[in-house]
Amino acid sequence: MKKSVETIIKESLFELKKLRTKQTTLSNQKRINCLIHLKTKRFSTRQKLANHLGIHVRTQERWLLKYINGGLESLIADRPSSRVSKIITPEIHEALEFKLSNSSSPLLGYWDAQQWVEDKFEVKIKYHWLRKYLITHFGTKLKSPRKSHYKKDEQAIEAFLKTAGNTK
Repeated sequence: MKKSVETIIKESLFELKKLRTKQTTLSNQKRINCLIHLKTKRFSTRQKLANHLGIHVRTQERWLLKYINGGLESLIADRPSSRVSKIITPEIHEALEFKLSNSSSPLLGYWDAQQWVEDKFEVKIKYHWLRKYLITHFGTKLKSPRKSHYKKDEQAIEAFLKTAGNTK
């Protein structure tokens, strides 16, 4: 036997419809539509409501739990879930931060970063996972200009600047 839809919606139908028009994302509009349909009792079962919205029943249950526990604000808040990494410890994070900011011995790419972490901390991290971690936490790019090249000879620059001024 299928479960019928039994959730108490605190907001009025007018408020929900007004809030639905203000939503910018489709997922938030679907969440508000779910509440509207529950308020009007248009569908007799959760499965029918989920099929109408184009979502899975479990997704609908998670939305309703969010609504029950935190209200309307938590339902439409699109906060990314931040989980603590089990692979990259704070020690590895700090070492990567130092290594990325160090211009005297930089990482030459994501493969180099992967090898460096494996050599220094004896932790195997998949390339794509480490790449995503470095991009999200440090804003790295494959080809990013550095302030100065790590092999740059300061004396050669001074000599060039002295002779370049005399040619005019």
